[in-house]
Amino acid sequence: MAKRTASSARVVALTEADEDGFREQSYLKTVKPRTSNQEALMAAIDTHALTLAVGPAGTGKTYLAVTKAVEAMSAGRVTRIVITRPVVEAGESLGFLPGDINEKMDPWMRPIYDALSDRLGARQVRQMTKDGTVEIAPLAYMRGRTISRSFVIVDEAQNMTFQQIKMLLTRLGWHSTMVITGDPDQTDLLPGMSGLEEAVRRLDPLDDVAIVRLTTQDIVRHPLVAAMMPLLS
Repeated sequence: MAKRTASSARVVALTEADEDGFREQSYLKTVKPRTSNQEALMAAIDTHALTLAVGPAGTGKTYLAVTKAVEAMSAGRVTRIVITRPVVEAGESLGFLPGDINEKMDPWMRPIYDALSDRLGARQVRQMTKDGTVEIAPLAYMRGRTISRSFVIVDEAQNMTFQQIKMLLTRLGWHSTMVITGDPDQTDLLPGMSGLEEAVRRLDPLDDVAIVRLTTQDIVRHPLVAAMMPLLS
């Protein structure tokens, strides 16, 4: 049963019974940019098949990409959302992880799952992952594919080499949108191995490719995060 509430954010609350008897409430919000660079990022995604969003943590790169993916899916412009990111551990090893590929990737995909759940609700995200509407595609499994009529999110691209990014770029098929996000200052690769800045430099002359650079001024997390970033860079 759907219950509509009046609010300035035009929030629609949807409540449904879960399998174990609990009830889940999800909120479909109209997401609006909070900075001019975030506005430029959302506009770029709307008008370009390929967008590269680079900038520090907390600037909304991944969240806005997920928002646009959900919008494209809801409007019928794409038939699935494909999410990929490198499996690179941040200074510590998790060891062997049990389960199927989605369960193995879950620790790396948690930020994107959280963003999807915020827009769709956890139950719907689980169902979409189960039926393949949302596809978790490890980087190693992307080679040789052509991804058409999809919204592709490439997250944490600072942990990819230039050859890996090049391989992903050539996966883009007809009627698809690809958004690549990353923070060049937070790579977990050895010095000189990250290919994100090189990819940005080479693609920048193309009119059909959007390059959006976000800064510490676009950080929308706790104000202390914005204050710390210049000191920690």
